[in-house]
Amino acid sequence: MSLVVVANPEPRRAELDDVTLARAQRGDESAWRALVERYQRPVFALLSRMLSPVARRDLVEDLAQETFLRAFRALASFDRAASGRLSSWLLTIATRLALDELRRRRVPAEALQPVHFQAAAPAGPDRRLLAAGLTRAVEALSPDHRAVILLREVHGLDYEEIAAALAISVGTVRSRLSRARAELRAALPEGRDG
Repeated sequence: MSLVVVANPEPRRAELDDVTLARAQRGDESAWRALVERYQRPVFALLSRMLSPVARRDLVEDLAQETFLRAFRALASFDRAASGRLSSWLLTIATRLALDELRRRRVPAEALQPVHFQAAAPAGPDRRLLAAGLTRAVEALSPDHRAVILLREVHGLDYEEIAAALAISVGTVRSRLSRARAELRAALPEGRDG
């Protein structure tokens, strides 16, 4: 079975242009607003998925705000040539904040909009059942496995970007992805049947 994870598919947006980035690095308020508007959705989505199903919406919002505050403080030193994509850098900050939160304490279960996943399958009731199972299976992954699967399959980071985001080796990324995918396949009814 080939498992494709898609979570409320987000359109791949172009990176912030160099001129706007340079203006934001110099402290231009309108450029900073453009940066936040460009990346707030993927940052919020990643945090929601990382902390699902136990996070409160206000916690996700707080961590998203902290992500952008940290980015703002370090933006002047961001070098696209050395650091790669700005989106990867921001998702790295968000991922580390989410992992720290998960390690520090168990967040109380309160209302957070459910995170729905979709799987590559024919439309119909089977697809809805598979999507619901996939959502539960992703939520059941360990934080480390959830992070690599979300960064790779939902946000499209390559192995090197994930390794940098999580401060692990590329080999560890491959290993965690393999284990996470195996856990997802085993958790889904079709994974058990072949």
